[in-house]
Amino acid sequence: MPSKFYVTTPIYYVNARPHIGHAYTTIAADVLALHARMQGRDTWFLTGTDEHGQKVQRSAQAAGVSPQQFADEVSSSFRALWQRMGISYDQYIRTTDKAHRRGAQQLFSTLYERGQIYLDSYTGQYCVSEEMFVEGPPGTIGPDGRPTETVTEENFYFRLSAFQKPLIDLIESGQLAIEPESRKNEVLSFLRGNVNSGAETLLSDTGVPYVPGALKDLSVSRTSFDWGIPVPEPAANTTEQKHVIYVWLDALANYITALGYGDSSEEAREKLARFWPADVQLVGKEIVRFHCVYWPAFLLAAGLPLPKKILAHGWLLFEESKMSKSRGNIVRSETILDAFGALRPDLDKELQDLFGADVLRYFLLREISFGQDGSFSFDALITRYNSDLANGYGNLVSRTLKMVEQYFVGTVPEAGLSTELTVATTDAIRSVGEALAQQQFTAAVTACATLVTAIDGYITINAPWKLAKDETQRNRLASVLRTAVKAIRILTALLHPVLPFTTEAVWQQLGLGSLRRAVANGELTDLTHGGFPANARLGTLKPLFPRADKETLTRMTDAEQKPNAPTTDPEAPNTHAEQVDPNTQTLAPMTEATTGNAPAAQSTSADSTGTAPAADAPAEPDTPQITIDDFAKVDLRVAQVLFAERVPKSDKLLRLEVDLGYEKRQVLAGIAAYYEPEKLIGRKVVIVANLAPRKLRGYESQGMVVAASVGDGTPALASFLEDIEIGARLR
Repeated sequence: MPSKFYVTTPIYYVNARPHIGHAYTTIAADVLALHARMQGRDTWFLTGTDEHGQKVQRSAQAAGVSPQQFADEVSSSFRALWQRMGISYDQYIRTTDKAHRRGAQQLFSTLYERGQIYLDSYTGQYCVSEEMFVEGPPGTIGPDGRPTETVTEENFYFRLSAFQKPLIDLIESGQLAIEPESRKNEVLSFLRGNVNSGAETLLSDTGVPYVPGALKDLSVSRTSFDWGIPVPEPAANTTEQKHVIYVWLDALANYITALGYGDSSEEAREKLARFWPADVQLVGKEIVRFHCVYWPAFLLAAGLPLPKKILAHGWLLFEESKMSKSRGNIVRSETILDAFGALRPDLDKELQDLFGADVLRYFLLREISFGQDGSFSFDALITRYNSDLANGYGNLVSRTLKMVEQYFVGTVPEAGLSTELTVATTDAIRSVGEALAQQQFTAAVTACATLVTAIDGYITINAPWKLAKDETQRNRLASVLRTAVKAIRILTALLHPVLPFTTEAVWQQLGLGSLRRAVANGELTDLTHGGFPANARLGTLKPLFPRADKETLTRMTDAEQKPNAPTTDPEAPNTHAEQVDPNTQTLAPMTEATTGNAPAAQSTSADSTGTAPAADAPAEPDTPQITIDDFAKVDLRVAQVLFAERVPKSDKLLRLEVDLGYEKRQVLAGIAAYYEPEKLIGRKVVIVANLAPRKLRGYESQGMVVAASVGDGTPALASFLEDIEIGARLR
């Protein structure tokens, strides 16, 4: 029986229609699934949408439709895009599916019956748009800049605190693999608590110090709204109020409900046993805590195996900023499909989309190191397309096959193979296999590009066009071209997971029939074997990658400057695939020490306090006028406070670690007398982001927190009534 491979994307929250951030994760999963199928592995690829929660219910009310209709419309937009892009998922799950509802209720019941869930009540401040509780009195400003709502709820709680030490040991030992290392360190820092606070610390079995009780129990039900999966019996019988399952317990369960968890049939049990645990679960870095803390804790509590690996990718940055609706810099995948599809008027619309999807796939996987933030621009996309695909792979295939057509009437010549490309092809097969086994997509695509260069070099050195002029070199000519064509066959197979549409076309031009059929028949499990039968004739030769020019750039730019389809959720945060956790815990700040690769923490202010001057302003400000160019030099950015603490031996200064969307920084602010540090965590503030660094009290600061002067000079931090994306620039 072949080995199995189960890969999942996060299920995308229906707060907005898909963009290339969603496509990035889905493409990566598709590449892994296609590669596993080439290896002959029993493969299951899962994606879908997360459709419950208060935010969806309110957005549906605002749109004048039912929550189900609202979810149907957005979910269908994801499914339609994946179809346009040729994504080869095996299952598309929706959390409104009956089978998922049954499975999620089964998981809740199992946890309850095992004593892992209990009933309690809570009163606190709730930020609806961010779906999270916030510490503070009534009227506290939430992370979104709006006043919070006071909520009193009876809740079921999961005994998350009991899994603090087990999770630390599982992650440290590698039994629960979290990649990249920075995300692993981030999760461990959260689980350990503040070991430098002076609180009691213990050592885990792996020798890691941690603060007992730093991991708090987790609310896993809600009563203030009803758009969710009802809490099942017997738990439901213990309360008079109607509870719905917390949306993250609901959503995370999809990875097993998709395989039949909760279904008692023999077929469902067999499928679950066949594919679980997952081999790779792909997530965005913003939802690491949910997948690396809550999800494994739920599984441990239910007596189920843990996934083998959780792999988090970074953000796609456009114009060096995280894509967001508020900033208006979201790039839709459809823009790329339409613009590059137009380069192939010889294809019908469906095939044009698949061609455009290949271009997007190649760029994202070649250009961006998975796990790190990466930049996207239309200029870079066109440059990479022209250099690697039009001038590289496409030109290599076209000119080689044209020579076979010209010199051997389209028949792959019978001749002995040269060994000159053996090392290059062997290295490429090994490198691509090893890279994709470790989900190192850029390394895999780079290895293919290296093989393109090697084959090109081989052809240039041997110059078939010169050999063709000398009849005595006929056998040598045949050997050179057969060797080149066989190497192109190997190259095309290696590129298939990345360029599924184009490699299918090349396979047919090589006269080898259907590449998909070859994969299904297990013909590509060993690329060193196989090749061309005697008298193999090439298929019809067609252009592969016409060069892109300024018109392509203009087409994409114009498309994104037009008003996009309105977001379906006026309060939705611009996150990759999730809604934010409605519990109060936050991950520990990502510093250089904890992440291993984050930029060094820096910051400074223009005065000794680190805040905007708080002196009383005169009735008529006596300040010099500035030009718009002067103002443009000041880079004001929205940042979210990740961590806050008092600076030792200072009554005025707080040390803040803030997230600017595109990077994290350390900022000192002279607001210690007015703001408690723990109440700032999660709050959005305005930062002057382009101040020169300065040291204060031994700490380096980069940036200044903007505050207004109130009455006697008390600072009041700038905030917003609207939901503003982290990293947004104030203009």
